[in-house]
Amino acid sequence: MRRLKMIISYDGTDFSGYQVQPGARTVQLEIEKVLQMMHKNELVKITASGRTDARVHATGQVIHFDTPLTIPPERYMKALNVQLPRDIRVLHCEEVAPDFHARYSVSGKRYRYIWCTAAVQSPFRRHYTTETNGVKPDVKKMREAAQYILGEHDFSCFCAANTSVQDKVRIVKSITIDFHGDELHMAIEGNGFLYNMVRIIAGTLWEVGIGKRTPQNVQKIIESKDRKLAGKTAPPNGLYLEHVYY
Repeated sequence: MRRLKMIISYDGTDFSGYQVQPGARTVQLEIEKVLQMMHKNELVKITASGRTDARVHATGQVIHFDTPLTIPPERYMKALNVQLPRDIRVLHCEEVAPDFHARYSVSGKRYRYIWCTAAVQSPFRRHYTTETNGVKPDVKKMREAAQYILGEHDFSCFCAANTSVQDKVRIVKSITIDFHGDELHMAIEGNGFLYNMVRIIAGTLWEVGIGKRTPQNVQKIIESKDRKLAGKTAPPNGLYLEHVYY
């Protein structure tokens, strides 16, 4: 058996998320369906670096799986891309050591969140950015607030309530917030993220940017460990899993 690692990209718009769930179209299901055909109807389970929610996108998700087939990685990638639906693409494929694990070998991740601040949003970007109806936030204040998030903290305040994870200590290594034309991008990197953590951070920093809360308030939120004190969870369609580090 060989273990293959793949970097995949997908448009999350028409998916109910990454992970297989009954009666729903998911990224995992679509990839496993193609692999099953390639393996003469034998089920091949894939493992990802982590799951993404419905309508969340990925430009650098990582998966691994084991295969008895001797097809070279580049041909494997081509075969999958020919058969996969157009909203999933394999960007890279390589053979890795048998102990490589897409989830447990992760050392860090980078996510990107995008708001569209144009007065009139392009209909072609509606699934890929969060519309602000022309509101442009104070980026300087958002950056000031972001400084309180950097470093190692218990991020209970930025975690969705419906999670079974006990240890909520994570390290956020960097947050950048920059305009690209009418689009505001927040890129965040850390050693790991809790459920909905990036979207709650995005929602909280947005509230700082529009004057609903002060930058210093973010420090109090983190110290409180109380989800109720943080901002709203930003919509899923502005979020991208951009890179996974090993």
